[in-house]
Amino acid sequence: MIKVLVVDDSPLVRQLLSHLLSDAPDIKVVGTAEDPYEAREQIKKLHPDVLTLDIEMPKMDGIAFLRNLMKLKPMPVIMVSTLTEKGAAVTLEALSLGAVDFILKPKSDLTNRLMDYREELIEKIRFASKSKIRPQTPIPKPSSVNSTSSYAQNKVIAIGASTGGTEAIQRLICQLPDNISPIVIAQHIPAAFSTSFAKRLNKNVSMTVIEAQGGEKLMSGTAYLAPGNAHLVVERKGISLYTKLLDTDPVNRHKPSVDVLFDSVAESIGQSALGVILTGMGKDGAKGLLNMKNKGSFTLAQDEASSVVWGMPGAAVEIDATSEILHIDRIPPKLLSLLNKQ
Repeated sequence: MIKVLVVDDSPLVRQLLSHLLSDAPDIKVVGTAEDPYEAREQIKKLHPDVLTLDIEMPKMDGIAFLRNLMKLKPMPVIMVSTLTEKGAAVTLEALSLGAVDFILKPKSDLTNRLMDYREELIEKIRFASKSKIRPQTPIPKPSSVNSTSSYAQNKVIAIGASTGGTEAIQRLICQLPDNISPIVIAQHIPAAFSTSFAKRLNKNVSMTVIEAQGGEKLMSGTAYLAPGNAHLVVERKGISLYTKLLDTDPVNRHKPSVDVLFDSVAESIGQSALGVILTGMGKDGAKGLLNMKNKGSFTLAQDEASSVVWGMPGAAVEIDATSEILHIDRIPPKLLSLLNKQ
């Protein structure tokens, strides 16, 4: 039985989240709290396995509470976030502090999609209960020997991730030089959050990171992030490669989908591409990575030990879609060595 503590200053939200979780046979809401001080006492008394945590609360905000919690008693936390630019920025900060995942705060128009919301909430609680909460470690610096290398624009690194991916992606590309071959990224994230995520990455890494608008020519030293409401694909025009956005149905329940990106890279680039599948729940990206491998791409999966959730990488390994399985900090030097050999 997964014991959950719901922390939110809204009585309505506390009641709704508790109600939605009450029918799950393996989940029990052991308590609720309206502010971090009450939450602290409830944690001591009830020993929950997972916390749902509101970001904006009286007395102490969710970020300050999360920062203290991760120092004193690290545990799986799912942030309950608002779908705004401010909410996105704060949620990304929470993920950087160790929160496992987030779910959007239920809104008044939830009636039509209550069952979908309930399934998403339960799935996230279950995965959070199995996730690895570990202390943050310093990110290794890029190797100076690679800074003088020249990386071709016709070679592309394709990255896919979900739960835990915002931090894994930043950790990975932080270790790459600013003249690296083009990078295309599909991260499962809402539309309002992808813009903030791209800005956060661009601020914290040496290369340029942009949210793809469609039609950009792929350039060395630039990473292109799929927006949260479209599929990102790569298409070839003559000798050049360009981004393209597709406003089609979700694939594997996701938009952007990692499979859609990987399949396009397999078809347009083939053996000149490198595929990387990172932490995340579900199976999105596994078949696309296998397609890349079958087209001659070298494919990498993040190992279980360094993944928050080894769902997507595990699914790829299961169908033999990976050329190699590596710890997150061993992926950047491997990518550089592969690019230097090609």
